[in-house]
Amino acid sequence: MISSLRQPVVGISGSDLLLRQRHATPVKARSFLPSLAREKGQGSLVSVHKPLHIASSLGGRNFVSVKSDGKGDSVKCEAYEADRSEVESSNTPSEASKKVKIGIYFATWWALNVVFNIYNKKVLNAYPFPWLTSTLSLACGSLMMLISWATGIAEAPKTDPEFWKSLFPVAVAHTIGHVAATVSMSKVAVSFTHIIKSGEPAFSVLVSRFLLGETFPVPVYLSLLPIIGGCALAAVTELNFNMTGFMGAMISNLAFVFRNIFSKKGMKGKSVSGMNYYACLSILSLAILTPFAIAVEGPQMWIAGWKTSISQIGNQLIWWIAAQSVFYHLYNQVSYMSLDEISPLTFSIGNTMKRISVIVSSIIIFHTPVQPVNALGAAIAILGTFLYSQAKQ
Repeated sequence: MISSLRQPVVGISGSDLLLRQRHATPVKARSFLPSLAREKGQGSLVSVHKPLHIASSLGGRNFVSVKSDGKGDSVKCEAYEADRSEVESSNTPSEASKKVKIGIYFATWWALNVVFNIYNKKVLNAYPFPWLTSTLSLACGSLMMLISWATGIAEAPKTDPEFWKSLFPVAVAHTIGHVAATVSMSKVAVSFTHIIKSGEPAFSVLVSRFLLGETFPVPVYLSLLPIIGGCALAAVTELNFNMTGFMGAMISNLAFVFRNIFSKKGMKGKSVSGMNYYACLSILSLAILTPFAIAVEGPQMWIAGWKTSISQIGNQLIWWIAAQSVFYHLYNQVSYMSLDEISPLTFSIGNTMKRISVIVSSIIIFHTPVQPVNALGAAIAILGTFLYSQAKQ
């Protein structure tokens, strides 16, 4: 705001006002403005030319400059906002350090996932009991987190019955997706399971469109064509195709889509960190899965299979089971921790790159035979997943 004040006797400069602000008692605005109104009859004039821009400055005080306009006895009053950018920038991490942190998260996530898939396939080849293997993975992670909370290594989450109620459908979907993926890998190559699982975005769009009524831009729908076409081409040309393995990967895709939907709805307003959230999810999933694992496979089959596997493989089977259980929890925990630091788009791109690393590493380690057409289908599906993540931006 610019005020023109005709005062024939008094002259005010910016330095005078600053000195008075330091050494004199501040004059309240509500006592100053009425005095101008009372002096209006004495020939004073107040005119408003521009709005007054006032905002808090450093220390919470406004800086006011008073200047003469050089055209008589008018006084020009202006208020400006002090720049906070220097203070705020000192309290926020630099862009370079943030990128380094995200890079470390991604590298750790991919490495742990590759190691898990390798040991998981080794276990399933020697001891083909996917329901028990899935249960042991959840049990190991749950035990690790309970010990961390008890010893103070990690701060225990503050939960209530409402939290566990909202977590239950997420845990059900997570349990189904986990078991289905393990069943798939017990029947087919790791690379084939992950090629089919790269089609998860197609399930996400279809479920959101037809069950939730959500609509998407045209590029999102177009990105589904290479995903579906690539997965179909890879499935048709898979040398060791197995219907159980194929359906397991497809069910896993559908279950994880519902897990993400339930997670978004149930966790609104909750203040549980990514690490503790996945820990609670593991504990609840373990409670859900254990009775079903006993019913489907049972202790008698486990014991008989264990004796056979130990006689063929030896005690290294124990190490394989321990490794796949530990690394399963660690890679999932890091992925949930990554969600606290990055956007969903960045996470989706990282997940796509993770699948590439798993597919390539498993083909190399297990010497999986791959036909050129099969590799082309995998590449098309993964490219479609990348285009999908870009289209949803």
